[in-house]
Amino acid sequence: MRSVTLKQLRALAAVERTGAITAAANELAVTPPAVTAQIQLLERIVGLPVLERAGATFRPTVAGRELLDAAARIEQALAECGGALDALKSLDAGQVAVGVVSTAKYFAPHALAAFARANPRIDLKLVVGNRAEIIAGLERLDLDVAIMGRPPEQLDVEAEAIGEHPHVVVADPAHRLAGRRAIPAAEIARERLISREDGSGTRALTERLFESLDERPRYALEMGSNETIKQAVIAGLGISLISAHTVAAEVADGRLSILDVTGLPIIRQWYVVRMRGKRFLPAARRLHVFLKEEANRFLPVVPGLQPAEPQRRRARN
Repeated sequence: MRSVTLKQLRALAAVERTGAITAAANELAVTPPAVTAQIQLLERIVGLPVLERAGATFRPTVAGRELLDAAARIEQALAECGGALDALKSLDAGQVAVGVVSTAKYFAPHALAAFARANPRIDLKLVVGNRAEIIAGLERLDLDVAIMGRPPEQLDVEAEAIGEHPHVVVADPAHRLAGRRAIPAAEIARERLISREDGSGTRALTERLFESLDERPRYALEMGSNETIKQAVIAGLGISLISAHTVAAEVADGRLSILDVTGLPIIRQWYVVRMRGKRFLPAARRLHVFLKEEANRFLPVVPGLQPAEPQRRRARN
């Protein structure tokens, strides 16, 4: 059956519709002998007759009917494929795979939801993971775009900044350092520190901070998500350097306190990132432009955190 061609199946379908070789040839814009040749080749491949005479017309045999059913499914699949390809050519339709580092999940879904409302024919596939997982998705070309902090240096990417990303040290409001002013950054190294796992952007930032202070931090706990870190800090198990955008709600309702550490917040940037080697289809390009222009307005407002100043510590990108 692998030798059966679409041309043969379409010849059979035309004869079934018209009941005659000549009429089928006219429909297909070929000669009657060409239609007869295609039917004969088809019968030779399947080893069974596919048409039989019924008076002055032709009708399909049982074998012919099986082939016609298969042909109808093939034509439907091709029509659906054609529609999908047309959508890929369109600016307002198609599918986009978006990677979001877990720290960005506090604002990225709101930005993506706004894009989806404005572009209902574009399907978004959202993948949330830590920094290493999102970088792997970019490298495999599984992701069209990604929202993350520091762009991966090991990959050939295009990265556009979409907004400031402050990092702060948070503690239980009852912590001894809560409410103190101008806490030396080196003093933080002597506290019980709760950190993200290796491979996360926040952990890398924490390591760079203490390296710059020539200090070795006391890691009391290592956790795989910002949510568990927040609960641990609220419970009084330690303090944490964390994205200010992840703690906006807890600071607002008084469950967490931002420590006034000299040189902080550390100001990073949020980026929309894409691989240069991945073909950029219109729907993905439309989302990319939206994120560059609009994502900033979805960033959380952190109570008590002032806009970045020149003297504040800025992370290397």
